[in-house]
Amino acid sequence: MATNRVLGWLESKKNLAGSACGLVGVSLTVTGVAGTYWPLVVAGLYGAGALIAPPEPPAPPEPVGPTEQLGGVRERFGRLREYVAEVELPAPAEGRLAELMDLYGALLEPGWVADVLAADPESVHALSRAIELDVPECVDTYNRTRWWTRLTPGGESPERHLERQLSLLSEEAARLTADLRETEARRQQTHTTYLEERGQHS
Repeated sequence: MATNRVLGWLESKKNLAGSACGLVGVSLTVTGVAGTYWPLVVAGLYGAGALIAPPEPPAPPEPVGPTEQLGGVRERFGRLREYVAEVELPAPAEGRLAELMDLYGALLEPGWVADVLAADPESVHALSRAIELDVPECVDTYNRTRWWTRLTPGGESPERHLERQLSLLSEEAARLTADLRETEARRQQTHTTYLEERGQHS
């Protein structure tokens, strides 16, 4: 680490600019202009060059891999579970939400299923969007609308909207799960085909 920092400084714009100005100080020393104070002149010119040099641009952030991204989704899912555990929902919607949360939890459970999920960026994005945005929005808007409905009854019930929203999210989760299952099925079929072809040529 220390070696990397030293090499980084040696290659930096500030060191290069300071060194260039320091060489000017050495030239003044050789010509006798700097006199007996030449060490101060060289050091001063080096420092001035280092100060006026533009700063190094910040290093770009390292790309987040699918496994790390899934870890972030898992953390947000834990917070979502805590949030929905504190809200009161009508029985049908509560049951549908519990099933949905169980499915999300199964997909995010560390292991080979999560590895399959992590290999599909679109599925990770869809699951992250549902956990971070869709489910909290469903629950939050239901609670807010229900409060207004108590003041001014009438219109379509908030419960009906909530149940429909959760049904749509469940359908999306089912499609996501089916896609991942199809991925594994294709992998199995590919291996079967490979073994059959290998047997024909042995």
